[in-house]
Amino acid sequence: MYGDEPMELDRTALQKNVNAMYQREHEALGESVTHQMLDDARRWDVSGILDSGGVVTFAHVGVADCGIHVAAAVNACLDTGADTVLAISVLHAFSEEMELARRDVAAGGQPSDHATWGIQGPGIAFRSEWQGDHAMRSLRYFWQVETRRRGINDRRLVERYPFLAGGHPEELPNIHEVVGLAENAVIVATGDQVHHGIGYGMTPEDSLDIDPEGRAAARESMEVGIDLIERGDYWGYNEHSVTAMSDDRDVAQLYRFLRGPLRGELLDIGLSDSADLYNQPRPTWAAGGFISFASVGEDPSSPT
Repeated sequence: MYGDEPMELDRTALQKNVNAMYQREHEALGESVTHQMLDDARRWDVSGILDSGGVVTFAHVGVADCGIHVAAAVNACLDTGADTVLAISVLHAFSEEMELARRDVAAGGQPSDHATWGIQGPGIAFRSEWQGDHAMRSLRYFWQVETRRRGINDRRLVERYPFLAGGHPEELPNIHEVVGLAENAVIVATGDQVHHGIGYGMTPEDSLDIDPEGRAAARESMEVGIDLIERGDYWGYNEHSVTAMSDDRDVAQLYRFLRGPLRGELLDIGLSDSADLYNQPRPTWAAGGFISFASVGEDPSSPT
């Protein structure tokens, strides 16, 4: 889901199916395969990015397609020795209220007109939609397995879910709490920056096969998004997210505000067929980048 699906979509059923899918995929891995994925993920070492004030992002498509990226992020978080990990997550529009709000803000409406505007998460007395979201399930899974293997029990994984940044993440309700968290935490985030195909409302003629055409198009779109994030163009990124059918429009605006100027590098792509999930014809697929954003060491910029 990216937030602009047809209004007639059965969101409650989809939410149940997505969460059940992640449960099955994690159970199918088992601990030994999960350990192997965590070990294989050491081909990427992004701990230095986190340690120096940067951000690492990963997808939440199918576990087989992006689990190794999540594992690499977990390795990096633990390798830094940081006491606190701030995990910034997509909050999917699993209700008509949220979907209508997202559409309104994308069209230029005021985020503050909507009761869903703000940052959710455990320990915050503000709404509870985050509790049913699936975007952080894989991070929690790999985190639990690896901290158990390493015998680590003194690290905090704190999830935060922004909604309706609308070009001004600094105005989000509960932003001051998150700013405080970020001061002494490393930051990771999740987002699927491209949703494509018939199941997402595109015509068959305009829909690309998942590979290789889709992968190439996804990479190009993600590179455009990285450039907008680097420039701190919050509203430009919001608009690009609508065009690309990206679900991380709020996530990227928040971590860019928290960390200031960043330099991004697309390390890999997680790409999953989602036709069966939506009970739609192919091609219907989603893609998310495994991206490192290095801090350039300047003061945070103002919104543009």
